[in-house]
Formats: sequence, C-alpha cells, structure tokens
Amino acid sequence: MGKQRLAFLSDFVEAITRRTRGAPGEAETLKALSRPPSERIKAACSVLMGRIGDASRVAVAEQALTAYAELSPDEKQAFFELLRDSYGVIPDQIRSAYAAWENKPDADAVAALFRVVEPARQTLLRRLNLAPGATLQLVRMREDLLSAIRKDPSLEPIDQDFAHLLASWFNRGFLTMRRIDWNAPAAILEKIMAYETVHRMQGWPDLRRRLAANDRRLYAFFHPATGDEPLIFVEVALTTGIPTAIGPILNAPEAAAPVEADTAVFYSINNSLAGLKGVSFGNFLIKQVVAVLSSELSNLRCYVTLSPVPGFARWLSAQTDDRAVALAKALSDPAWQDDPAKAEAVRPEVEAIAARYIVTERTSANLPPDPVARFHLGNGAQAHRLNWPADFAPSALKAAHGLMINYLYEVAEIEAQHEAFVRDGTVAHGAQLAEALAR
Repeated sequence: MGKQRLAFLSDFVEAITRRTRGAPGEAETLKALSRPPSERIKAACSVLMGRIGDASRVAVAEQALTAYAELSPDEKQAFFELLRDSYGVIPDQIRSAYAAWENKPDADAVAALFRVVEPARQTLLRRLNLAPGATLQLVRMREDLLSAIRKDPSLEPIDQDFAHLLASWFNRGFLTMRRIDWNAPAAILEKIMAYETVHRMQGWPDLRRRLAANDRRLYAFFHPATGDEPLIFVEVALTTGIPTAIGPILNAPEAAAPVEADTAVFYSINNSLAGLKGVSFGNFLIKQVVAVLSSELSNLRCYVTLSPVPGFARWLSAQTDDRAVALAKALSDPAWQDDPAKAEAVRPEVEAIAARYIVTERTSANLPPDPVARFHLGNGAQAHRLNWPADFAPSALKAAHGLMINYLYEVAEIEAQHEAFVRDGTVAHGAQLAEALAR
C-alpha cells in the first residue's frame, strides 16, 4: 500500500473518531470526509477489516454506507468488483488449513478450516451491518448487486455471501406478522400501494376497498431491523365459494355488514424487497394467516388462492407438438376475448394443455416451470382448479392468456403433500386437472 494511501486511511480514521467523540478539528474532518465516495468506501472497508474499537467500527460502517449511497451505477459496479477481487478467500490459507485437518482432524482444525474458507466479504458485510439502519441498506445493496450480475455474471460469488447472511438475518424467528387496516400509519399504507405488483392499485380508494373489514384482510411480515418496511404481504378476500375470476374480487362493492363467508381467498401475494430474493417468507405467512383466520372466523371451511400462471404463455409459445402449436395460434387471435362462444370452443384445449404445464411439465431441476406453482406446491397446496378466462388485464393476457388457478390449502393434507412434492416431485391436483390431463 502506497504512502499516499496510508496517509488517507490514517486521516480518514482520525476524522471519523474525532467526529465520534466530538473532538475539535472540524476542518480536517470535513477534508477527509469530502473525498469522492469511491475513495471513501474503499478506505472505510479497509478500516473495517482492521483492528479498531467498537465505537469507531460503528462510525466507519455508517460512513461506508453513506459513501455507497452516493456512488453512481458505474461506481457501484466497480465496488462489487472490489468485493469480488479483494475480499474473497486466500487459496494458500485453505490448502494449509486443509492439510492440518487431514493430519489431525480434530475440532480445532475444523474451526481453523472454517475460518479460511469463509470469504472475507462475509466479515465485511457483518461489520457494515453494525451501522444504524444498515440491514435495510444492505438489502438495497443486494438489489443493486443483482442488477450488476446481469451485466457481469462473475460477480455471482458475492451474491452467494449476501444470500447466506440474509437468510440468517431474516430467519422466521425474527419476523412478526401484522394485520394492516385503514388505521395503519400512512407510511405503511403508501408502501403497500407501491409494492403491490400482482393486481396494481388505482389509488387510495382502491387500497381502502382492499382493507375493508367486512370482507377483506391484509397481513404483512415485518422485521425489527427494517422497521415499518413490509417484507411480504398477502391480500385476502372472504367469499362464499371458490372464485373463478379476479374481476369480481377486485371490483366488488364494499360489503355493508360482515359477510358469512365460508372461503378465504389469497388473491395477491407480494414480496416487497427485490434484495431479499430467494429468502422465503411466503410459506410461513400463509400458514400463519390460515391459523389466525381459522381462530377468528369459525365459518371458514376452505382456504384457496386465486393465482396467476405467469409462465404459461412463454412456455406455450416454445412448444413444438401439433396440439400446443394449434392452441398458441388460437389464443394469439384476440377475438376470443370479446366472444364467449369462441372462448368456450377453445376452453377444453386450454385446460388440457395448462394441466400438462402445471402437473407434468418439468425443468432441468425436475421442478414445475411455473414459479407460482413451485411456491404453492412447495408449501403443500394442491393444484385444485384451472380458471379460464379469469383475468383480462393486459399483463395477465400477455403472460398467461388470461389463465388463473386455485391452489387449495387443506390443513390436514399440507404436510404430506409438501413432503411428496419435495421428495418425489409429486404435484397434488384436483379432479378438474386430472380430467383435463386425460383429454
């Protein structure tokens, strides 16, 4: 490390500790802290990995995250390259530790090996997380990283470190579930509107309708380190019978009195923070909501989703067998959208091919290709009923030709169906899909 670099690091640490203890010297402090953010964040990371006191470490972490927030997209890309190249593992240390373990495979040797195979990035991220409000900032940083990886896949190892740490920090034991109603803080309500992507809201009246106490519920998971930031939320409609289309739910007038519902419909589930991709909350949320609703509303007998099938249109367009090609051609003509007779004529084929997509089609990882199907089937739900046409929103027509599906959560069957899906890839499905498969 050059003398100039060492001098800057020394000035940087001194500036931060001076500010931390309220010592005089504001001019020198401002000089060190006014360097370009790309320099400050490199210096802060170097300092964090060294030997400094706890109070200084918190202050340096705060300065590092402040500098990161000021970086341009290109500078963020360069910072991730720095994490990749300078905060990984040291191969010679791994070889030496492995040789020591092979010579004497005791607990001390295992611990020594563990220390050197963990990339230095993980220690750095833990120390960055010491700053006030750092956890949410690191989640946002990972969102930037995921974008950077699309440009440069060699950054993927950094994401493995983020994913490992976030899975621990956002363990289910730290999460709290809250019911969100119209009396919730405005900041939370605004975030719910902003984060709703399945069925977008058209302003405050739309949100108020979805929170109406007589026939609607909305529940969200929160984490103590991220305050009033909802991590995931589910919208529930209380209905009589299982719905076959989304329009009657989204457009229904508000009930004047509490409904005597027998069915709880999970019609929109939203993960709020892209930086928490791969950290699973939804299965816990749905099961907890089922438990809460069943204890509060004794008339409920059925728990289902009304879910999109977002991969169907893309998958169908890639099929080469005559039957699928013919269906793709028929659905490409928008005339069926305004002509019930034409829609009815093609419905049997839609159900047959869609049942194949949900129940029998597999990816190279031996999983259903549809991401929503993987989620609910992995939670132990049954693919209960296909609904077509069920959603005429432009996005739904583009992604799924208007197809939706009910996944059924039968409390007594959830664990067995979950185990069968995980163990053997078995897709539990209802009579309608079984009949469609036989066509």
